[in-house]
Amino acid sequence: MKKVIFLLSLFLFAACQNNKTETSQKETPPVPVPTDFIQQLWYKNSLIYSVDVEVFKDTDGNGYGDFKGITQQLDYLKSLGVDAIWLAPFQPTPNKDDGYDISDFYGIDKNLGSEADFDEFVRQAHQRGIRVLMDLVTNHTSDQHPWFQQAIQSKSSPYRSWYVWSKERPEKWDRGMVFPGVQKAVWTFNEKAGEYYYHRFYESQPDLNTQNPAVLQEMRKIVRHWLDKGISGFRVDAVPFLIEVANADFDPDAPEHQFDMIAQLHQYIQWHKSDAILLGEANVDPKEQEPYFGKDGQGMQTMFNFFANQHLFYALATGEVQLLAKSLEDTKDIPPTAQWAQFLRNHDEIDLGRLSDEERNKIYAKMGPDTNMQLYDRGIRRRLAPMLGNRQLIDLAYSLLFSLPGTPVIRYGEEIGMGDDLKLPERMSVRTPMQWSGAQNAGFSTTAKTVRPVISQGPYAYSKVNVAQQLADSSSLLNTVKTLSRLRKSCPEIGWGEWEILDTGSPNVLAIRYDWQGQSLLMLHNFKPGEQKFRLDPETKNGQTLVSLLDKTESKAENDGKFTVQLRGYGYNWYRLTK
Repeated sequence: MKKVIFLLSLFLFAACQNNKTETSQKETPPVPVPTDFIQQLWYKNSLIYSVDVEVFKDTDGNGYGDFKGITQQLDYLKSLGVDAIWLAPFQPTPNKDDGYDISDFYGIDKNLGSEADFDEFVRQAHQRGIRVLMDLVTNHTSDQHPWFQQAIQSKSSPYRSWYVWSKERPEKWDRGMVFPGVQKAVWTFNEKAGEYYYHRFYESQPDLNTQNPAVLQEMRKIVRHWLDKGISGFRVDAVPFLIEVANADFDPDAPEHQFDMIAQLHQYIQWHKSDAILLGEANVDPKEQEPYFGKDGQGMQTMFNFFANQHLFYALATGEVQLLAKSLEDTKDIPPTAQWAQFLRNHDEIDLGRLSDEERNKIYAKMGPDTNMQLYDRGIRRRLAPMLGNRQLIDLAYSLLFSLPGTPVIRYGEEIGMGDDLKLPERMSVRTPMQWSGAQNAGFSTTAKTVRPVISQGPYAYSKVNVAQQLADSSSLLNTVKTLSRLRKSCPEIGWGEWEILDTGSPNVLAIRYDWQGQSLLMLHNFKPGEQKFRLDPETKNGQTLVSLLDKTESKAENDGKFTVQLRGYGYNWYRLTK
């Protein structure tokens, strides 16, 4: 099956290349793609919605969102154009790291509902044609997990080797922290065990020893359990740390990686469910991306494009698109079956760690000037709307998100422009309850005390920013996002086709052309507040016209084959090339 899928992908890739070559010579008929092939690559033309159940909708009045609540809102998500819901961790947890410290990989946190509630949510989602993805957080456990509790009791415990230990404190005990400035070490002494244990994240999250075959076998059992319950894929947490070879002597700044783990996980989930995917969280340099995707597309089907995301924010802050264009080119070489996941905001800080100090400081000055807005010496802990501040710039960012090569991913609440609560610690600032209406607690819960405070003050208070209000306003951000979502689905060239960046002659305008099955798209974005007028050569043939997919206006090529295009400040347009 894997070989058949890969051969089909090569066939499609070659067909796209042929179409692109022949566009300037003659019309080519569409290349038929097998239906089952499209089914397995569903992520090529889909919208993924990221949500944390505990802050989405509370139905039982305990202050926590629950599965009954998200089930109630499935029609809302369907109207937004959502094809897959990515769930943050929902298993039992002491909640020291917002659920990422899991104490039972097979259960449902009692605050979020029952197993029956989960099953009904998945059934209802599937009934609406929505897939469900979940976080796979198997790089570590909670220190309250029974495995760790048994491991610290005795060296003879079978679970002792499930974690990484050192008799003496390793030389680099305070190197390689994921949360610098907050986290003090990656090796911590445990009194009961009498040894130091390794943890890339907080000390309450000991790392699992993925060199142990028993751990890998358990990981497969976890995956199988959730696939059997209807899960369609996994967002794999912290992939580089999951696959690193950790021991008392290793260098956390330059670890060895077990890339074969990714291929084995890919094969395992595909064997059990052919259209299930892995969505990797791997913030790596483009030079390191190949083994994560796999040479033959046998690794992660999708990965978050953190590299392009950092340069996207640089473009939004400065108006300059050169570095963004280069970052897209640098991350272009991936297997034909693979796909980048593009995003504006996620559940963490905006990580700017791969930019130079000068570049990062320009973004800080524009979007996070106060130190309270910054985090871990590398990023910004704000939501998109307050960072950008300008509705036209926000619209530009969403148009870009839906038109970039890759699968768009939206974080809950971003579609209405929710704000942040900087009084909350670290990344909690962007994890406040969903704002459904102007009713008590933003319509999230009827109880007085919610799991996290709703935003009730300032320009982003729930009385001013909520779903109900924006549904009634045709010009709202929510309705703009809905329009772009529908438009994205009508343009399969973005997910399936070949793309190239065109020269606009302007340092502030990004132009991307897509070609697939004889069809061509042209996406233009102006990152400057001032109007831009420029001439563009999309390498069309005589007699072709640019037809706007947004306002239906047409532009004909001039005698030299070029088009004169005009964009307002922070303006954008999507064009189809037609006869």
